Order: sequence, then structure tokens, then C-alpha cells
Amino acid sequence: MRYVLKCLACGKQYSMFFPRQLCDKCDGILEITAAGATAAATLEKDFWSYEQFLPEGEYRHYMLGNTTMLASSRSNLFLKLETENPTKSFKDRGSVVEIAKALEYGYDEVVCASTGNMAYSVAYYAKLGGIHATIFVSRNANWLKIRNIQDTHDANIIKVDGDFTEAQRRAIGYSKRKEAFLTGDYGYRKEGQKTLLFETIAELPDVRNIFIPVGNATLLSASYKALLELKKAGLIRRFPRLVAVQASLTAPLVTAFKRNARVEYQEPLTDAGAIAVGYPTYGDQAIEGLRATGGTALSVSDKEMEDERMAFYREYGLRAEMSGVASLAAFRKTNLEGKTVAVISGGNTLKP
Repeated sequence: MRYVLKCLACGKQYSMFFPRQLCDKCDGILEITAAGATAAATLEKDFWSYEQFLPEGEYRHYMLGNTTMLASSRSNLFLKLETENPTKSFKDRGSVVEIAKALEYGYDEVVCASTGNMAYSVAYYAKLGGIHATIFVSRNANWLKIRNIQDTHDANIIKVDGDFTEAQRRAIGYSKRKEAFLTGDYGYRKEGQKTLLFETIAELPDVRNIFIPVGNATLLSASYKALLELKKAGLIRRFPRLVAVQASLTAPLVTAFKRNARVEYQEPLTDAGAIAVGYPTYGDQAIEGLRATGGTALSVSDKEMEDERMAFYREYGLRAEMSGVASLAAFRKTNLEGKTVAVISGGNTLKP
């Protein structure tokens, strides 16, 4: 799709050829907005069948997405297994778009902040694209993931004495100093992550609830954007409820939703590293999606996630991270009616 970029903070607009993800006036995040109508299409379980919903560009059609929708033993519960992506998390859906845009704009280096899964994914696709990756990792990043990235993907890892929010600040500064393309939880990543929702609706058109783990809330806000686009294209008539899931020890979005307030920073204290984000970049936008779909925000304890991770392994013989099964742990605490999908978001773990 042809598109324009619009700053979420000050409203300044840029053409699709603007080669950055932050506003040059105020450093606000740029949102991708379709320029004109997106042609209606049938929904299929195929990542690249949704290319018309992605920002126009020259994409290398790697094998990703099209992940299994597993029918659970529990009535009306289905599991979207994002662990089947090349780097074992949903992050690949956004990374393939970001790296394509970096190459299109002529960059030879990308930079991002991460607690682990994002770093793994960005480094993976950067290497495939033949460009260098520099990754700022927070002090709570998973060291096994970071070691694997260093061993296999040739990325430059810079450890930050701080949380993800500090790592993100450092990555932004590096992108400006070194003329590196900033990747991470920004507009182009959201566009790729929309496809998770497209695939979900394609397989379960009558789904009523979708549970999504939240760190930076990029996937949740992308899911809401996907629903808006599907409705505009006439491919759905009503929205399923979106349900945000955070760790009870780090739940800024849940707190803001319950208080009907704006998201405020909370110190990350959870051991579920992939969702240990103190200030979700897309938090306020995600809350808008929750309210528009009649959804809600829930928290689960680290023990509940660890227990669910072990139960998931025993029942299906599959490995997942604590954060990867946060949605499944939250489902146990609800009695929502109708078909439900829990996104199993990541499986970068050596633990059974």
C-alpha cells in the first residue's frame, strides 16, 4: 500500500520516502497511514498474502508467519503458536518489514533496544539482508538469548546499566550519532505485526476474544489497527475483544486501564523478560483499542506464568517462555464467552 508517515506527537506529516521512524521536529513516533483505500481481499493463512496491507516496498519473501492455530483441550480455546517463526517469536513479523525499509533507504546498519527476542529477530534478518546490527540490551535481558545472538548473528551487543526504557533511549541516541536505521517498537514493526491478527481472523472468523501479552504494547496496538483496516475493507463486521496481559510485578498498562488514566512508568520487576517494560511505547494507543473492542487488561503473577509454562510443556510437548504463556495464564482467570485465542508469543528458552 502507498502511505504517508504522521507524527503521533505533533502531527507533522512526511512522505513514504522519509528514511526514519522518528519525527525530525519533536522525536515523536511516526505512524504509517494508508494513502487511499486498501483493496479488499479474501483472508488467508499466509503472511505474504497480506502484502497489500503492508507499506509499499521491495520485500524478500522469507518463510515466516502462517503459524499453527492449535485447538486446546479446553472448550473454545485456541493457541496461536508464534514460537514457530524462524527466531521463535512474533517479532519476526515486524523485523522483516523494518529490515526491508532499512535496505530500501540505503542504510548499512540498524540499531535497536531489546530484552532479548527483538534483538534475536533484528539481528537475524539484518544478517540475511547483509547489513550490520547494533543492539542495546537492558540489564534484565536473557543472557542465553544474548549469547546465542553473539554466536550466530554477528551483532554488536551493548549492555546497558538500566531497564528497557534506558536501552531504548540509548538506541535512539546511537541512531542519530551513527546514521543507523532505528528499529524496534515503531511504525514499520506495527505494520508487520498486523498480520498475526489477519491470520487469526482468517482461521477463526467468529473468534470473540484474543489474549495478547504486553511489553511495549506494539502487538496489541497493531492488532487494533489490523481490526480497523479489516473492517474498512469489509472483511469483518464486528471486532473481537482484545485482552491485554501483563506481569503483576510490571503492569503499567493494566494500572492505567483500571484507573482510566494515562500510562505511567513502573520499574520492571518481573522475571518474564520479554514483557518487562516499565513504560509501554504504545500503551495509551493500546488502551484505546481495548476500550473500542470492549476488551480488558489483566495481570498474572510470575508463579502463574511459570506454572503455565510447565503445564504447556506437559500437555503439548512444546517449550515456551514465561511471557510466551502469559496469555494462557490469564485465560484461566476469566470466564469470557465465545471462541478465544491465546497468543503464545515466544519460545526462546532452553528450559523444558
